[in-house]
Amino acid sequence: MAHPLKLAADIGGTFTDIVLEQGGSRWSSKVLTTTHAPEIAVLEGSQALLEEAGRKPEDVTVFIHGTTLATNALIERKGAATAFVTTEGFRDVIEQGYEKRFDHYDLNINRASPLVPRHLRLTVTERLAVNGDVLIPLDTSSMQSIARKIIDENVGAVAIGFLHAYAYPGHEQKVRDELRKLLPDHVTICLSSEVAPEVREYERFSTVVANAYVRPLMAGYLKRLQDGLGAMKLNSPLYLMMSGGGLTTLETARRFPIRLVESGPAGGAILASRLSRQLKLPEVLSFDMGGTTAKICLLSKHEPERARRFEIARAYKDMKGSGIPVRIPVIEMVEIGAGGGSIARVDKLKRITVGPDSAGSTPGPAAYGRGGTEPTVTDANIRLGKIDPTHFAGGKIALDTEASAHALANSIGTLLGLADFWPAAGVAEIVEENMANAARVHAIERGKDIGSMAMIAFGGGAPLHACRLAEKTGIRRIIVPQGAGVGSAIGFLQAPISYEVTRSAALSLDDFDAAKANALLRQMGKEATAVVAPALGKHKPMLSIVADCRYVGQGHEIRISFPVRTLTSKDSTTLKSAFEKAYKAVYGLTIPGQQAEAITWSLTASGPLPPLAKPGRLANAKPAKPSRNMKLFDAKLGKQVQAPVYWRFALAPSQRIKGPAIIAEHETSTVVGAGFTAKRDNLGNLILERGK
Repeated sequence: MAHPLKLAADIGGTFTDIVLEQGGSRWSSKVLTTTHAPEIAVLEGSQALLEEAGRKPEDVTVFIHGTTLATNALIERKGAATAFVTTEGFRDVIEQGYEKRFDHYDLNINRASPLVPRHLRLTVTERLAVNGDVLIPLDTSSMQSIARKIIDENVGAVAIGFLHAYAYPGHEQKVRDELRKLLPDHVTICLSSEVAPEVREYERFSTVVANAYVRPLMAGYLKRLQDGLGAMKLNSPLYLMMSGGGLTTLETARRFPIRLVESGPAGGAILASRLSRQLKLPEVLSFDMGGTTAKICLLSKHEPERARRFEIARAYKDMKGSGIPVRIPVIEMVEIGAGGGSIARVDKLKRITVGPDSAGSTPGPAAYGRGGTEPTVTDANIRLGKIDPTHFAGGKIALDTEASAHALANSIGTLLGLADFWPAAGVAEIVEENMANAARVHAIERGKDIGSMAMIAFGGGAPLHACRLAEKTGIRRIIVPQGAGVGSAIGFLQAPISYEVTRSAALSLDDFDAAKANALLRQMGKEATAVVAPALGKHKPMLSIVADCRYVGQGHEIRISFPVRTLTSKDSTTLKSAFEKAYKAVYGLTIPGQQAEAITWSLTASGPLPPLAKPGRLANAKPAKPSRNMKLFDAKLGKQVQAPVYWRFALAPSQRIKGPAIIAEHETSTVVGAGFTAKRDNLGNLILERGK
């Protein structure tokens, strides 16, 4: 029986990564993202890669896709004109937010402005009590005037969010039904009780507004992509990568595109998770550096940390509270504006700064010759000898080294009195310190010792900077997986089909109502299973349950795993004990005699994990010789050296490469710094060890 042919595509801010896999064979490619119509790069890149592999589009058995399109639409404010319909008196919730300053010392503080302007926040007379009692009946007589306003303002999407609708959605559903009769078919309508049925109205309202804002755009894109794949005769099932690390169907992605906002980075975290399990690495720092950002994710016991809250479009790039909060399942990670396209400049204090803005694919770094004139991290790496200009992106993109040198000298060197390669060295040092500092803070906030971890580095940029980042953080071991340059797309192929359902329902852990909990979880299980079952065939979905728990009266919760079985009143002791153990791990104490409660429940239905590649034997018996030498700047030595360049796939099993050296491949290169030794294991990974 032939192995299935699987295709994955990951759209990034600069590059679109394409991976084709069948059995033990893999083909990959990086193409520049076509920002004006992202599906073009996906379709043309996929067609070219299939031809390169000698395969036909109709041979593909599954296509898995991740995209930054929803994220970029929110950041760049390029979504649909959106109206927000809410309970009378609550129109300003999405602007008031948490009613606190995220930076107490900035007198000129700016928040991300709401996605819906005030004149499009429309109210309805209605009010439910927290227990569902009707305090003010729903007045549907205003639907005509609301519909006229929506049509007159050329609104393309409507978000509906009522107080307490997370538990009692009847009024939201009634208003949707009334508006559906009055509005044109092209106007999309989203309910907060479907998108984010959880307590805390600000975050629920913010999430449903964001979902409505991007849904027309994403629905249009997915339709164009589906039509384009059909024209190619690629008619296999299409799955979308979600922010929580699972795959979902096309229909679910159309309904809830907000769940796709971190799909690319999630693929990278899945790659790191599977690899850490293969290599038996208990504590891992995942380092993913692409064209626009770098992502740091911590994994413990082979699992990335997960969360239910994420911020988009922060006004201050690394400042919590300055963005738009959304309640979605997401893999917890920290993002830094430090990708290959991040722009470097000198500020008013004569300091080199990098990012957070990026040159993207258009105009791109100066070296791309597409109109970019400002120096970027990629330009710095070219000038430092870390990137071979003749083999960049598999030789598909010719680089102008003189343009890089001129941009660096003009924007940085002349302002700081730096000549030769030193402007580039300054840019690299700043971006590496930014990443190291973010990684240290992220680990400290979670009580982790970063120096005891192994690093898994992937993405086009991470292998170039991994050794220096390891030196700064105290990490001694680095793993660069095979296909590192397209790591997130490979992660897509290793992710399970899954779907998470969330409901808010307060239940005491001290006086545990097992019947109510079981009824709630049964309903959630049916909903989650209905989404994934059609894609699983003969496989039965596996369920997992977590609940956000807290002491009664507190405002912050801790996630606790619940057993997947029929619960009984006897579980009260077990669950309370699990909560207090986790609470003490975070806060160092428990509160004797204080009652605890579960507030929000999350149930995930998922399919089996795809099988991983089995260890094999490297074909090369003789140690490979360097193909050439390149002039490379090594930060530890503080000077340029002649570094040998090795082809990754020519390395022999027992061969050890001492740094400084470069190990090249099609989509990236691994810079082996001074003090490091590299080898290739029987899975094809590069293992870099730092000497004592």
